[in-house]
Amino acid sequence: MRISIFGLGYVGAVCAGCLSTRGHNVLGVDISAAKIDMINQGKSPIVEPGLEELLAEGVKTGRLRGTTNVSEAILASDLSMLCVGTPSKLNGDLELDYIEEVCRQIGTALRDKNERHTVVVRSTVLPGTVHNVVIPALEQYSGKKAGVDFGVAVNPEFLRESTAIKDYNFPPMTVIGELDKASGDALEAIYAELDAPIVRKDIAVAEMIKYTCNVWHAAKVTFANEIGNIAKAAGVDGREVMEVVCMDHKLNLSQYYMRPGFAFGGSCLPKDVRALSYRAGQWDVDAPLISSLMRSNAVQVQKAYDMIDNHGSRKVALLGLSFKAGTDDLRESPQLELAEMLIGKGFNLSIFDSNVEYARDHGANGHYIKNEIAHVSALLKSDLDKVVAEADVIVLGNADPRFEKLAKQVPAGKKVIDLIGFMPERTNGAAEGICW
Repeated sequence: MRISIFGLGYVGAVCAGCLSTRGHNVLGVDISAAKIDMINQGKSPIVEPGLEELLAEGVKTGRLRGTTNVSEAILASDLSMLCVGTPSKLNGDLELDYIEEVCRQIGTALRDKNERHTVVVRSTVLPGTVHNVVIPALEQYSGKKAGVDFGVAVNPEFLRESTAIKDYNFPPMTVIGELDKASGDALEAIYAELDAPIVRKDIAVAEMIKYTCNVWHAAKVTFANEIGNIAKAAGVDGREVMEVVCMDHKLNLSQYYMRPGFAFGGSCLPKDVRALSYRAGQWDVDAPLISSLMRSNAVQVQKAYDMIDNHGSRKVALLGLSFKAGTDDLRESPQLELAEMLIGKGFNLSIFDSNVEYARDHGANGHYIKNEIAHVSALLKSDLDKVVAEADVIVLGNADPRFEKLAKQVPAGKKVIDLIGFMPERTNGAAEGICW
């Protein structure tokens, strides 16, 4: 394919080298004449192991060259990759001046092109940037319509400095955010030969995926450092601890706890987070990430309450009182906390949880349920259909499979708030998800 790459910094230069080596005809574009001269001499404008060899090979075979002429690049290519910088402003927001300027230039060049051209944003941009900044600039300066006269896609990069070429050739996945199918098809053709899944999503989803990955990496580094600091204060080598922690791919390094939804609860997580935070404080170890976990958990409970309150009706059904389906355990249950908030605010609340109801009369938790939270247990009902019928707002509180059908087919005249993830889509009419 004929590809033009705008911005020959770290990402752009690596992409130029890798794509040209894989047989594509690549035209690198940059406002820096010095960078263009280096590219055309087969030299690398950045320090990256193995990159200069790729660039030199691309120039030697005629598959790679550089130019400062935007119009030339657009007319001589079928697809353009935007790899320009998006640095931070002083207030932390993204600086989009470079993106806007290159889109104006590309849009102007597209006026003179009759063939369909696809513009791919490879720069790291926040969700909404392509729809609110990139596409309007391209349309304004080209006089054409995105998705009709030209294509638009997002293709976030996951390249690490010093291992970028290996990361390009052996990615965990290739993410494509597409405005339309034709745009996604054009981009997928470039990566079809890589041995990695190709994930095609809406543009905003692809934009968010990149940020989520980077912030998750930052969170992991911070978490490991805080554990290391606390471990050292306890006389323990944190490296030994994390080495064993990372051996667990069933829970610790897995999808298990990585699904957006309601707050955590139960007999272990809350008390252990509090205990470790407390002991860190005793040892004068500052652990702001770990110390913030309980506060963040409380925010999620408050968010669920606010969603219920925003519907305006006082008739609410809470389906699931235990923190987890298949158990009667109410210790630190965020569902119980939510019920307490609703009762305290005067909602007409009904609760269905067959496990908790059984435990009230037969289980070891019976005394606690009947006496310690009598005001809550008195609201337990045994007839699920009746609880649903008498409520205006139905809250799916845990993953009991009996509740799933309510998220997929909301009863007429009702509103469903899904705290679990039963909903098949982000929006589902009368159903609303806590994080989707």
